[in-house]
Parts: sequence; structure tokens; C-alpha cells
Amino acid sequence: MSKEELQNGLNPQQREALLHTEGPLLVLAGAGSGKTRVITHKYALLTKEKKIPPSSILTVTFTNKAANEMKERICALTSDELRDCWIGTFHSQCNRILRREISALGYRPEFVIYDESDRHSLIRHILRELKIYEALYKGVASRISALKASMVTPEEFLSSGDGFGFDEKLAKVYIRFQDELRRCNALDFDDLIMLTVRLFREHPDVLRKYSEKFAYILVDEFQDTNRAQYELVKLLASGHGNIFAVGDDDQSIYRFRGAEVRNILNFEKDFPGVKVIKLEQNYRSTQNILDVSGAVISKNPERKAKRLWTDRGRGEKVFFYWLPVEEDEAKYVVRTIKDIYLKGVYNYRDMAVLYRINLQSRVIEEALRREGIPYRVVGGISFYERKEVKDIIAYLRLCVNHHDNVSLRRIINTPHRGIGSATLNKIEQESKKRGISLFEAIKRICKTRSSSQTVIDKLEVFLKLINGISGLRDTPASEAMKSVLEMTSYAEGLDEERHQNLAELMFSAEGMPISEFLDRVSLVTKLDESIEGDSISLMTLHTAKGLEFPVVFIVGIEEGLIPYFKSADSEEELHEERRLFYVGLTRAKDILCLTGASKRRIFSKRQEQEPSRFLKDIPRDYCHWVEKAKCKEVPGNGVKGIAKSKPVVYAFPYKTGCRVRHPKWGIGVVRDCYGKGDDLKVCVNFPGVGIKRLALKFAHLERI
Repeated sequence: MSKEELQNGLNPQQREALLHTEGPLLVLAGAGSGKTRVITHKYALLTKEKKIPPSSILTVTFTNKAANEMKERICALTSDELRDCWIGTFHSQCNRILRREISALGYRPEFVIYDESDRHSLIRHILRELKIYEALYKGVASRISALKASMVTPEEFLSSGDGFGFDEKLAKVYIRFQDELRRCNALDFDDLIMLTVRLFREHPDVLRKYSEKFAYILVDEFQDTNRAQYELVKLLASGHGNIFAVGDDDQSIYRFRGAEVRNILNFEKDFPGVKVIKLEQNYRSTQNILDVSGAVISKNPERKAKRLWTDRGRGEKVFFYWLPVEEDEAKYVVRTIKDIYLKGVYNYRDMAVLYRINLQSRVIEEALRREGIPYRVVGGISFYERKEVKDIIAYLRLCVNHHDNVSLRRIINTPHRGIGSATLNKIEQESKKRGISLFEAIKRICKTRSSSQTVIDKLEVFLKLINGISGLRDTPASEAMKSVLEMTSYAEGLDEERHQNLAELMFSAEGMPISEFLDRVSLVTKLDESIEGDSISLMTLHTAKGLEFPVVFIVGIEEGLIPYFKSADSEEELHEERRLFYVGLTRAKDILCLTGASKRRIFSKRQEQEPSRFLKDIPRDYCHWVEKAKCKEVPGNGVKGIAKSKPVVYAFPYKTGCRVRHPKWGIGVVRDCYGKGDDLKVCVNFPGVGIKRLALKFAHLERI
């Protein structure tokens, strides 16, 4: 395509962004404003008109699905195959660099990548080892991830005093976690970014090599970058300054993952002379939907003001239903879905139900099942998290890296080969004492005959198996899997579904080297799931980011849910909750239905609910407002039914994860707190006793 042809079909602002090719450019792209179109046309212009080879354009986004869509659209524009291009996620691009350069940091290039479940498995092992409550593993993993996103090493955290929310036990776990990763020659997702930044900082020659290689940098979803990712692109663009960042500060919703909305707000300071272009024409939603979502987000301070408009017309008014209980809400949603479907304009796949937290899906699922309406929960257990799939991938990892302790722990007795927990504990002790991997510890135990002959015989059989699998290193991944299944007899006794999953795994690996296949599956996330078949999509508001549907229902528009009760004490978190609601609103193309209920079961108890504070910002003129339950009047704001009372804050005396002492059962960890007033209850996990649900006023708990 020529320069003139690439401009066809673009609006004036999109054309302006396309033609700006020298120096930094920030495009503030409102929801549904065609940002992917601008990025792909920009890429085509750079390669065809500017004659910049694909290998010299670094293009980063946040999901493999988005990267693949970009490649397809660029290929359609340029008729090129993009063989040597650098289009992918931040993690895949950093992995590609580290495979070539990581030896400078003391790692071996054949490192393995631990996904979320692998990381959780290792952290749980460390918590057990340090005698810290294992139930805390998710919170610990989240804290470590946030530290890495902020470029804080274990040593820096340990010496920070009260900085970075210092916690002595967390520091010990973080240090052990990184030591264990290094011993296994493994990286987690956050390491891929953090180590690449460290590589560039400590080795200016390597930075120069890549900053000169990449003549242009394109960054998609810039508002979702964390400190490490922002530092990465700043370093690479430090020489030429040719960086094209596209994002929307109104859609920054991943603060809990370390994303910093200030990156997009500070871009103009960090790149002097930057040109800023706003894309405000929306191609997705009707004007009523845009007016409602715009009214909500406009109340957030410190944002780049945008007013989205469309030439699609006003469309249907936004529906709001306030119902007595959550079961009535579910019935209304399902009845409306059925009515819309029977009109023949939309299929089930065109409709989605969004909610703030996963537990809200239960009552919706039950109502859909009663009516026989097909649905799928998006963001549940992904294909690559299934046990049989993880097991076979663990064998392949050991094929290329014997020192991968997480994979060895996973399969040492899978399928059953008589190596129990006592033997594994002995191996762990030998590994820790000698500072060697579990595999090396097994070899040493067998060599020194430092266990019973029965145990040594079993371990020698296992060593022979792993050494045999190592011979498959140069075999295509699918063939290696077949050999592993034969050598281990793993598939014996599996049901039909698990057999089919393994067959699908082998099919997905056809023609790929093992190392390439392992990288690909390790870098897959839940955000890469595709929505197939004619069924209703159920998902959280976070999962819905980047998707769009003709018909959208957002349920539970209530205080404590939207905004979520944990955000009540933080202005920044409340602003993010408003952005999250805005993201949900702007997923709708034609029909948007909002619902809430006066009573809902939360924390195992049915509670009185109040309408969300965000609803009072919605102009009534754009809505069909129906109240099937009593709501309070709001004096002076023009919107009947929205209470101007103080927000409901679920303030509980014990936070999840804190330790308490019971006079009978000893020390335990709080798992949940629910109820209110004299009916407050607490759920505590007591080691050796189990989970106990206690009435707080009778429990006599002592905080530790």
C-alpha cells in the first residue's frame, strides 16, 4: 500500500498520528477509537514508505492475542510475511533478548520460565520450609510481583527499612525465592522484564546494540505499563527518541499488578517535544452508551480530558434495574438474554455478563442452567493449567534442564513409582545442605548409598528415566511427548477427556522444537483465551478489558462491589474502581444493561446493599430507570433512587491473612470475615485442626 492508500478510511486525527514519524508521539486513544488500526497502518508506513526493515521496529503489547491480531492485519496491509519481526508481548520480547544475552548476568541461556502456577508452587514450598503459613502464598506472590514491577531486588527490599512496605518474613521469602530460581536456572514473568532492564543498565554495550537495532518503538496499551516496562522502553528509546505510545489513562485498571497510570501522565515530561494526539471518535458504541460512560469517568481527577463521540446515532437508552435480591437480578438478566435472542438479531455469543468478583457468577450460572442457555466462564482454568498438561510439560522441562526443581517435585512420583514424601524430604535436605539441585542430590544419594536399598533402587530407576528423556532434547516437541507417554506409562488409567487434552497438546506442538514450544506455553496467559462457540460469556470486569460485545450486562452495581469495599480507604484505588466501571461500560456496542440488588449474599451472609456511588453521576436522560425494590431519594441531583448516604464500608476487625490465637485451638490464620454488628463471624484455619467458623463475640480471639 502507498502512503496515500494507507490514509484511506482514517479520520483526521488518525491520519495525523500516522504521518508523524520523527520523534516521540503519544496518542490518547479513547475506548473503541481505532487504536489498533493506527498502529498497524503506522507499521506498514514505516516499512513501505520509510523502508525500515521489520527487524528494526520493536512493537510491544500485553497479550499474545493482541500481538497475533496485529501481525495478521499488518500482513494484510503489506503482503509481507514478517519473518524477522519483533511484534509481541513485553515478556516474549524480553525473553527473546535474554536468550541471546543473559549469560552476561550469570544465567545459562537454556533457562526455563515459570508461569503463575509454577511460581505459586515454589512459594508454597518455601513457606513450608520457613514454617510460615502456607495459606498466605497468593498474597506473598502478589507482593513479590509488585516489588519486581517496581525494580526492587531482594537486597534492596531487605535494606529498605520501612520503605516499600517492608516485612521481615516477606524479605526472607523473597530472598529464598530468587535464590531457588537462580539454582533452577529459572525466571518468572516479572524477572523477564526486570533482568532485561538490569542487563541494559549494567551493560551499556548491550543497550547500545539494541537501541541502535530498533530504529522505532511502538507501544500498545501504554497505560498498563509498570515501572519496569516503562524503564525498558525509555532505555531503548533514549538514543533516537522515536517512540510511538498508544494508550488511554481512563482504562488503566491493573494497579494491583504494578501498572502505573502516571506513566502515561508523565510521558510528556520524560520525552520533551512530544506530540500529543487525541482519538475521540468512537467506532464501537452508540452515543447514549458513550454519554453514560463519559459522565462516569469525567469525575476522576488527574486525567487527560476526552469526549468520545460517534456517528452511529443515539441508539437504545441504557437500562438500569434495581431488584430486591440477587436471585431476582439473575432471573431478570437471563429473561432479558432470552428475549433478545428470540428476536433473532443477536446470537448468544454476542452477549456478555460482567461482574466485579468471581463469586457473583454462581447465581447467574444457576439461572442460565435452569433455562438451558449455553454459557462459558472466561478466565477460569485455562488449558495449560490442567494437571495432565502441566505434568507432561514438566517432563519436557526436565528434558532440557535437569535442575528445574519445581518440575522435578511435580513428576518425581507421577505416575506413582513409590517415591514418597519421606524420600523427597531426604532429597530436599541433601539439596539444601550441599547447595545443589534436587536432581544432583538424587545422584549423590545413589552414589553414596546413603539410603535403604529399596529407596536407592527406586531413585536409580527415576534417574534412568530422566536421563532417557534427556536424549529427546533434539526431537520435535510432539514426538518427544509421545515418547514421554510411552516411557512413563502416564496415560494409563486416564479418562477420555484427559486423553483428548494430551492429544490436543501434541497437536499444538507439531513441528516445533522443544525449547520453542516450552517458551510459547510458558508465555500464554488467561488473557489469551479465545471466545468460541455460541454461548453467553461470563467474566470479571478485569477480564473484559480489550473485548467488545453488542449486548453487555453489568451486574452488582452496588457499594462494596462497584467500587469494591477494599478500595474505600484509598483515593487512588477508588479512582481505579471508577476506571474499571468505565471499562465495563465501554465494552457495549448496542445494548447496555446495569443491575443491582437490595440484598446479596456476600461473605456467606445475605446483606443489605446500597446502589453504587457511581450511579449518581449518570444523567437520567440517557437511561430507562426501573426500581423493583425501594431506593432512597437523592435531593438535588436529579436522579431518583440513588442514595446520597455515606458509602457502605465493610470494615472487619481482622484482615485476611492475619494471625490470631484461640484459647483451645492455638494459633491460626484468618481466611475470611463476614457479617456485621453482633453477627460478625470469622473463618480461621488452625494447623492440625482445620478450618473453624466462629462467632466473633464468643470466639475470644487474640490478635498476634
